[in-house]
Amino acid sequence: MITTKYELYPPNPFSNFNTCYNVILKFYLRLRKCFPSKTFLNQKLKNGYVPVMKTFALKKVPAAWNYLHYRLVANTAHQIHSPFVFDLYNNVIKDATPYYAFRVIESIRAKMLLSGEKIVVHDFGTGRSANPEEKRSLQFIASHYVKPIKYAQLLFRLVNEFHPIHILELGTSLGITTMYLASPLSSAKVITLEGCPNTAAVAKKNFRDAQVKNIEQIIGEFSVSLPEALSKMPRLDFVYFDGNHKKDATLDYFFRCLPKHHEQTVFVFDDIHWNLEMTEAWKIIQQHEATTLTIDLFSIGIVFFRKGIPKQHFVLKF
Repeated sequence: MITTKYELYPPNPFSNFNTCYNVILKFYLRLRKCFPSKTFLNQKLKNGYVPVMKTFALKKVPAAWNYLHYRLVANTAHQIHSPFVFDLYNNVIKDATPYYAFRVIESIRAKMLLSGEKIVVHDFGTGRSANPEEKRSLQFIASHYVKPIKYAQLLFRLVNEFHPIHILELGTSLGITTMYLASPLSSAKVITLEGCPNTAAVAKKNFRDAQVKNIEQIIGEFSVSLPEALSKMPRLDFVYFDGNHKKDATLDYFFRCLPKHHEQTVFVFDDIHWNLEMTEAWKIIQQHEATTLTIDLFSIGIVFFRKGIPKQHFVLKF
């Protein structure tokens, strides 16, 4: 049985006018993103993508409602009554230390955001495109597909805190999050999986430019590359799941990785509230018997397997 802290100690999100205004404003901005712009819609209609508006609404309106619910129930440090989570929240999740590696990696991101170079992208299931194979600029990929700085740097801090040696990433993209995972510990070995060879080639160049050398790339569909990666790893200390935004695929990756987890393993799932399928997958992962503690930060979910503690689920503001 999962203990939800916010049911026991509900915060008051509308304690003052500014808080209320900010919650409503952020919800409105997210709701606006649920629908494509007129120019985008007209272009897609010309290309034959008639049900674009329906697809956007079905996939993204639930995410906007999920965000509003998250803002209403998410806790701050004052509502945390687990010493482990309290320490993790204050010293890792909310930490704002500007590590040297951040400047190097963000310079790569800035370069991608300014690049007009276009590549053919093969989309194997992110759920973010109606066309599984299309030409996109690096600028578009960096602004729409790469994890924002806030969450990418959290990955760095988590690795820096728990010192994992065997790290697996599902979904390289341009390699920004991969470098954040690899930079804290030069002794760590990061294996990253990417389905699109053209995107992987850009990431490889970024690794070289940033001089991050403890990364191994495996290119291909995850149904093939994931078993190959797992065969190379004696155990899994840290896994970042960012390769597919469908329920069945996410759960499949979770169950494939589970046999190599141990008590100190950390699993991080991206976009746990991206759509209804991802929310359902997240709930199943929370309820799994091996899972003992989870932290919901809305955009990502963190899973722990520590023994000797009651099963708990935390929703925290970030």
